[in-house]
Amino acid sequence: MDDNATTARRSAIHLLDQVLGEGRLLSECLAAGALDRLEPADRARAQRLASDTLRGLERADRLLQKHLRKYPPLPVRNALRLGTVELCQGGAAHGVVNAMVTIVSRDRHHGHLKGLVNAVLRKVAAEGPEAWGQLRVPRLPKWLRKPLVQAWGGEAMAAMEAAHFAGAPLDITPRAGAQVDLPGARVLPTGSLRLDTPGQVSTLPGFAEGAWWVQDAAAALPARVLAAQPGETVLDMCAAPGGKTLQLAAAGAEVVALDVSDARLGRLRENLGRTGLAAQVVVGDALEHQGQYDAILLDAPCSATGTIRRHPDLPFAKDGAEFGALIELQARMLAHAWSLLKPGGRLVYCTCSLLPDEGEVQVEEALDMLEDASIDRAALALPGIDPGWIEAEGGLRLRPDYWADLGGMDGFYIACLRKAA
Repeated sequence: MDDNATTARRSAIHLLDQVLGEGRLLSECLAAGALDRLEPADRARAQRLASDTLRGLERADRLLQKHLRKYPPLPVRNALRLGTVELCQGGAAHGVVNAMVTIVSRDRHHGHLKGLVNAVLRKVAAEGPEAWGQLRVPRLPKWLRKPLVQAWGGEAMAAMEAAHFAGAPLDITPRAGAQVDLPGARVLPTGSLRLDTPGQVSTLPGFAEGAWWVQDAAAALPARVLAAQPGETVLDMCAAPGGKTLQLAAAGAEVVALDVSDARLGRLRENLGRTGLAAQVVVGDALEHQGQYDAILLDAPCSATGTIRRHPDLPFAKDGAEFGALIELQARMLAHAWSLLKPGGRLVYCTCSLLPDEGEVQVEEALDMLEDASIDRAALALPGIDPGWIEAEGGLRLRPDYWADLGGMDGFYIACLRKAA
């Protein structure tokens, strides 16, 4: 019988096989029930092990290649990678090595390679964390790194990669008027709270009572830029998973939360119930939606390249092939959203992307195309916003390396457009 740690490791290797072998995102694997049979603590450990391995993949491969004449089949290679990361993070050599040998020995296709796993991981353990620390910070794959270096330069790219490698703490948004008392929480310059070692979220004080919700500090800014007012009719155009909807509802607006995915809206409905906030939840295609609104928040589907610090699978599961279609969809959504906006209204366009084509360029082209549109720079004058983050066209550019001393933030682009009265 496996112990819990071995079960979690086996599941983590299975996740790595799907990301690195089949090009699936971890979120897709989890939605398909990849870890449903595990207890909550084991599920969390499996996710953490898989994520840590993906963050450190380049370093793990560099250490392993010294001890391998040729790479073994992917499931065995992933066991070696995971074992290497655990060992170099200070895991007990005996336990880690034995667990990986046990896992591989029970693989009916690759069990004969258990001796290789044992020998290689013992060599890695002998080198220890010191060898790990001497290697460079892992770089993004070339397909993604090249356009980002072109956009932001090599120095900024290296700083972003350091932020990716460090991972992400837990940020929360307090509900307006709620008393939030979380031991160890830091108040960030923009008003979000940050926990470096949160533990199990659902057991934290105030969660069950709906006093707050999980939301990266950067992701909390688009709704603050929109600044919904009591009684305004507001459309959250791509609402799931719902953090922005909760902010808009807490401001007293009459919110329509629209998303094409009923399954993803399930989490929004749960959070509305937990927080006691109200919104009209609508399942539908944003391009077919009709109505007239005082304000619209369009968090458009995008490459999600700004979220790599918390989703390290993305550079390995994707290759950029779908980005062109996403950019075209963003432009169509922005144009349709504009048709739903009342005269004198405002629209916040945002993407959790580091690619200018999904942010700055989209807004520049919209301003050229829409005769009754103007950029509202004043909307960006919020606490904690560095004026240097505002781009030439008037949008707000956020990057993972900003607030490096505080733990970084997700990459985002945010712009507020005003419609002529």
